[in-house]
Amino acid sequence: MSEGPAGWAVPLYEAVLDATGVREGTRVLDVGCGGGGFSRAAVARGAQVHGVDGDPSAVALAAREVPEATFAVGDAADLGDVGPVDVVGLVQLVAHLRDPRRALAEAVRVAPGGLVAVTVWGREQDCEVRAFGEALAPWLGPRRPPPEDGPDQLADLVGGAGLRVVSSEQVVCAFRYPDEDAVVGPLFDSGIGRHAMNAAGPATVRAAVLDRLERHRDGDGYVLNNTFRVLVARP
Repeated sequence: MSEGPAGWAVPLYEAVLDATGVREGTRVLDVGCGGGGFSRAAVARGAQVHGVDGDPSAVALAAREVPEATFAVGDAADLGDVGPVDVVGLVQLVAHLRDPRRALAEAVRVAPGGLVAVTVWGREQDCEVRAFGEALAPWLGPRRPPPEDGPDQLADLVGGAGLRVVSSEQVVCAFRYPDEDAVVGPLFDSGIGRHAMNAAGPATVRAAVLDRLERHRDGDGYVLNNTFRVLVARP
């Protein structure tokens, strides 16, 4: 799934901050800080924020965008001498990690007695960005259907890292695209978009995508609502 247009994550950030009780003076560690979106939201509540990311360019961007916080290049699985902190946020990170359990164990280490917040995408059927894959399906070949509801893998993951779940909720975030080019352009830059264009040509793919997204049209643009999970745990 695409990470979507800029600005979509504000409700997700606010849900994490509410669930962890971040306020003036709370020490927050933003693991996988990217360009600093979650850090900015925490700073706005008066938190003392430090962000870590493995991408030096992302860290440099975050430092420019959120000068009230501190940032460093670092590894989620080895946070070194960071901490202690009150809240660790792993916002849309664990799905990208080779060893998410180790990263969660590190979060436990740097937040003794604190809270660890993890967010992930919701079920595929609850995320309207699935429309992109559905539109491109004729050129992507067969795919396995999404798994049926079963054991809570996220809760199992945090439990295996020595954490106890204290809250779990869902939040809906709207991905807003102002026009057709905004919704199609990023898709054409993606791997699946390029594959489809090589097979059918840009005009055919564009028409298929816009036809599938017509039900999500909002004025001149489009709105896709997607569900995310926010899980908060403590050691």
